[in-house]
Order: sequence, then C-alpha cells, then structure tokens
Amino acid sequence: MIKNELFERSPIRCFEKATGGLQAGQLGLITSKKGLGKTSVLVQFGVDTLLQDKQVVHVSFDQQSANVITWYQDIFTEIAKKKNISNVSELVTELVRKRIILNFHQDAMALSHIVTTLEALAQGGIQASCLVVDGVELAKLKAEDVQAIADYAKKAGVVVWFSASCDADDLAGTLPAELQDKFQSVVRLEARADVIELMILKMGTEGARASGLKLDSKTLLIAEK
Repeated sequence: MIKNELFERSPIRCFEKATGGLQAGQLGLITSKKGLGKTSVLVQFGVDTLLQDKQVVHVSFDQQSANVITWYQDIFTEIAKKKNISNVSELVTELVRKRIILNFHQDAMALSHIVTTLEALAQGGIQASCLVVDGVELAKLKAEDVQAIADYAKKAGVVVWFSASCDADDLAGTLPAELQDKFQSVVRLEARADVIELMILKMGTEGARASGLKLDSKTLLIAEK
C-alpha cells in the first residue's frame, strides 16, 4: 500500500503528464551543463521503477557506487516526506534489493558491453526493467553501441535513460544526426535565474518546447512550475 501511494506521488508522474514519458524499449537522454541535477533525475526514474517492484540497473561512468547509493537514499527520503513515512529506511532496504549499481569507465569499455552484462544478469534471473547510464561522454558515443543498447531494450522491454554533460542547448548541437533518431526523448536542464527548468529538445516526433517542469531547488525533485 505504501509503495503504491509513493508511486502515485512520484515526481515521474509529473514528468509523464507533461511529456508522455518513455515506453518499454525506448531510449531517453538528459543533458545539462555540469552540476545541475542530471543524476537526481536519473535516480528519480530508478526509484519510480523500484516502487513498481521492478529491477533497475544503474550504470555510472562518473560517480562512485557510494555516491549513487546516497542519491537513492536522498530521493527516497524526499518522496517519502510527502506521505510522512517514518520508516523510510526499512522501505529503502526492501526496494534496493532490486537495484544493481555498476561502475565503468567509458574509455575502457564500449557501451555495447552493457548489453552483455544485462544478458548475463537475465540468465541469472535478474531481468532489468529500467537501465540508467549516468555520465556518458557524448563525443565518445558510437552509433553502433547506442544501436546495440536500443536493440536489446526493444527485445527485452527495457526503458533506458542516459545522462551527459553538454553545453549545447539544441538537438543538433547535442547529438549528431546519426544518433538523434535512436533517442525517443532528449531533455535538457537549463538554469534560469533561481530555477532549473526541464526543456524538451525532442519527444517522439515533437521538436523543442518548454515542458512546464522544474527541479525543486531544495530537493531536486521534478515538479510543475
């Protein structure tokens, strides 16, 4: 019951209402300049999946596992505050059993190797429903690697979210043409005055537009403006 209530109050409900969200088998990308909250957004997608009792695989290219664990704890805590849940630690302990955190270096491992890891986990009885890949370097992304992940996502019914630091504020400057059609969604975090806004660079066949969403300045949870 508590998990259902938290799921209904998840910040991702705001995201889905404003954008339509991603379906199983689709890829999304969150970009921004460094330090604006990309990891927070990815973790919110991960937490939302865990609240459905589904498996999450979190791959980090730029943070240690301990930091990622802290992010999950913090996001769980902030969402739980909305329901005044006092035993959040017990709930977190239960849910994170379905979360796997992996640390890789993009220079040392092709992104396509993530597929090999997911396949090995599936053979062991761990079938991911959500894959988040935090901190990729866009300049090092190869079309064949992204395609390998896209093919696996479609076959296995996995939702995939990437994040990357990027200075560009448009789709053409963010991704080369050969990669743009591989992502169903591209969302950019933009710092404006005292708020961080979520800007849609691509959502399906739609082009750039405002989403009407922001990151809460205190919790970094997705919220309506």
